[in-house]
Amino acid sequence: QVQLVQSGGGLVQAGGSLRLSCAASGRTFSSYAMGWFRQAPGKEREFVAAVSRWTGTSTDYEDSVKGRFTISRDNTKNTVYLQMNSLKPEDTAVYYCAADRNPMGGRGLLEYDYWGQGTQVTVSS
Repeated sequence: QVQLVQSGGGLVQAGGSLRLSCAASGRTFSSYAMGWFRQAPGKEREFVAAVSRWTGTSTDYEDSVKGRFTISRDNTKNTVYLQMNSLKPEDTAVYYCAADRNPMGGRGLLEYDYWGQGTQVTVSS
């Protein structure tokens, strides 16, 4: 069992930056690929980014966030991060982290085994 606790988020102006954190319980964090998803009001939850397990060598990003968002992991802290730069109003959503037992996090919701509680990110224009 893995518990994921998120922090960060909040209100920021367009063009600003935020960093989301997701801390995992247990000693098996490094064996999970990790992902970030988001859900805007009235929309389905969508993939944002993923990082592979162990050293996190491989990453994947949804096209609209490429070059602006960076996913990373620190296994010594059992934490995965999402650094978000050049934020846009359309990035406004509740963001969720998730853990995947496979070597690389996929883009599908069903691929993930554990989810964080979600954190609100609001970008004002």
